[in-house]
Amino acid sequence: MSAECLGCGAPLAAPFLDLGMMPLANSYLRPEQVDEVEERFALAVAYCPGCHLVQLTRRLAPARLFTEYAYFSSYSESFVAHPRWLAESLIARFGLGSHSRVLEIASNDGYLLKNFVERGVPVLGVEPAQNVAEEAERRGIPTLKRFFGAQVVEEILDGFGRADVVIGNNVLGHVPEINDFLRAVKQCLKPSGAAVFEFPYIRDLVERVEFDTIYHEHVFYFSLAAVKRLAERAGLELFDVIPQPVHGGSLRVFMGMPGARRVEPSVAATLAAEEQAGFTAAARYAAFERAVRKVRDDLVALLRALKAKGARVAAYGAPAKGNTLLNYCGIGRELIEFTVDRSPHKQGTLLPGSRIPVREPSALLAKRPDYALILAWNWAEEIIAQQREYLERGGTFIIPVPGPRLVGGDGPGRAALTR
Repeated sequence: MSAECLGCGAPLAAPFLDLGMMPLANSYLRPEQVDEVEERFALAVAYCPGCHLVQLTRRLAPARLFTEYAYFSSYSESFVAHPRWLAESLIARFGLGSHSRVLEIASNDGYLLKNFVERGVPVLGVEPAQNVAEEAERRGIPTLKRFFGAQVVEEILDGFGRADVVIGNNVLGHVPEINDFLRAVKQCLKPSGAAVFEFPYIRDLVERVEFDTIYHEHVFYFSLAAVKRLAERAGLELFDVIPQPVHGGSLRVFMGMPGARRVEPSVAATLAAEEQAGFTAAARYAAFERAVRKVRDDLVALLRALKAKGARVAAYGAPAKGNTLLNYCGIGRELIEFTVDRSPHKQGTLLPGSRIPVREPSALLAKRPDYALILAWNWAEEIIAQQREYLERGGTFIIPVPGPRLVGGDGPGRAALTR
């Protein structure tokens, strides 16, 4: 019996990409757990021909994934800058001030809301990960430590009121009960309010072979066509869309009450471009698995060749996407000695599945591996800029997608990083 689409309820087609059995991407291990057997779960994605929604074929309960979370948003300089620009643009576009209300869903450690607080705009964050929410509260960000949904709407309205702007950055794809979620968003909005969501864009994911952004926390992978259907089902209208460069290519979409705001030409233009490129038909996704396998085969072949020549290889970053990459490719400590990450919450842990140890960034210079695989490739330019000394001392970075390429040094196959 086929699974049903979480959006429209139609039967799902067979998965167009099956990544196999995977550990949870954010379940970092303590050193003493090195010999423990990790649970693994099927990770595959399918396309719904009824409403264009790309989604996992097996979902896990959100409480299993997000009650304690290793992801803190404040350890990338670029990721701190991006929400500051977002806040400034929303304040200007919607005339936000001390009379306004901004509600953020999945507010993490307050990295975005602090920008509104600094401008005197009242805010409320909703964040289910207890450890992350407590960090936000230490920063003075009022935070409701709950999962957002119909069960907290009354509490939000009674204690905070309806919002001028509801924000959800990289949360829309995490919510299995997507229709109920968006209906709850509508209930929290003022009649003239706007809901603003950012999420990785399925077109960029497929065209750039960004398969490692698929993991159990990400239930959905959105086209604008799919988001439009979801918004309409919840009684909302999509009125603007703006492409964003973050996370390998994202969309920022704006929703509001039907007829409350002018629908910008960007909506129709993006929908037409998606249809022309085939992203509203199953055939466009059919060849994706072959492209993913090629990335895997090429990367593993490169790493094995480097090791065979006596080169030492480490990695940079400990993002969830890196764990999908490493586990799908079967890369472990036999090919990569260690990785480094700026987040103290990940330093001293082991990556799930691969058991590669996570160290401080200073280890890159202290140990001086010949090569470093950039697992956080969406921040490659920032990382390379920070690690110029590593390159100057002869180190070489490897960027894995959309195909492995070398950055630094003068040997064959090396290339300067270009946009």
